[in-house]
Amino acid sequence: MGRWEPGARGRLLEAALELYEERGFEGTTTAEIAERAGVTERTFFRHFADKREVLFDGSADLEGTLAEAVASAPPGTAPLDAVGDAFAALDAFFEERRAFSLRRAAVVAAAPRLQERELLKLASMRDSLAAALRGRGLAEPAASMVAEAGIGAFRIGFEAWVAAAEPRPPLADCVRQALDALREHGLSGRPVRIGTGPHG
Repeated sequence: MGRWEPGARGRLLEAALELYEERGFEGTTTAEIAERAGVTERTFFRHFADKREVLFDGSADLEGTLAEAVASAPPGTAPLDAVGDAFAALDAFFEERRAFSLRRAAVVAAAPRLQERELLKLASMRDSLAAALRGRGLAEPAASMVAEAGIGAFRIGFEAWVAAAEPRPPLADCVRQALDALREHGLSGRPVRIGTGPHG
């Protein structure tokens, strides 16, 4: 086959997802993914480092979009609002890939190794958010706390979005509801001092 087959990356994504659904993640090899996609295994490794990374395609772009959205929020925007608006900016991405995202979520939920990789992805997103918040002048530990809260709200919102019946609400609405719940419990994103209190 030619070295750069047209649409090879997309075919590999779909082939991997199909095989993971049919046989499970652990029961699928890169050779089988390549064969299903109609490319060589060598072509697979030109696009992806391993069979896990097929399902994390675009994570770096997603992370960069989040950080940029926080950094470019209007001056005076509360930190938690900046994070919430950043996740709302991802709504179009997930709507465009809705079917893939729902299928991918089921595959990840069934494979511990994929769950571990998902946690690493979220941790990297959290660190990027915290860095963007620090760039806006929010001191530590508040920047890391707000970033952690934002990632938690995203996880909860995404789980609610996956579980929702059709017509499924926008993912952004599910994340906003999780953030609203945080606000109701007093998390505003204002700087805090650790170790202070009645006896501090």
